[in-house]
Formats: sequence, C-alpha cells, structure tokens
Amino acid sequence: MAVNSVTNTSNVVIQPKGSANQMGQSDFLRLMTAQLSQQDPFNPVDNQAMVAQMAQFSSLAGITETNSTLQQISEQLTAQTRLLQDIKAATTPAAATDTTTQEG
Repeated sequence: MAVNSVTNTSNVVIQPKGSANQMGQSDFLRLMTAQLSQQDPFNPVDNQAMVAQMAQFSSLAGITETNSTLQQISEQLTAQTRLLQDIKAATTPAAATDTTTQEG
C-alpha cells in the first residue's frame, strides 16, 4: 500500500471576519498534524518546508493577537471620545452662563 505525502503548494489567504471560509489557528494545527500523520516515513516533509509552516503559524498567531489588542484599544478610545463629548456637552451651557458679567 503506497502512502502519498501531503504537501501545501498554495498560499494561505486570510479572509475578513464575516467570511464563512475563514480558517483559525485550530484549523491550521489540525491540518498540520494531519499532514504529519499521513506523510511517508521514508520520504518526510523537507525540514525547510516544516520550518516555513511553523513560521507562518507563528506569524499568524502574532497578527491575530495584535489585531485583538488593536481592537481593544480602538474600543477604549471610542468610549473615551464619547465620554469627553458628553462632558463637553454637559459643561458648555454652564460655562456660557458663567462667562457673562455685568459691567457697572
């Protein structure tokens, strides 16, 4: 019984969050373990190819974490901006009445 090696010759394309075909880290790990378990033991995947896949996985994990952190920062800045706008709106009419002075 011959066992064919499983190789990836295409580039990974990351699609927007709303996409139904998006792959996550768990999908990547599942594919990589399937590749390792199905490879021909007498003709394993090239070490350079394995290192390249691990580097891609590491980069993807870092990008995912960076995106998550940037999303949190964006949400915090939006909340702070709204709070400052509310404070400005609440203090503007009071400040306008305090600035009028009577001359006499």
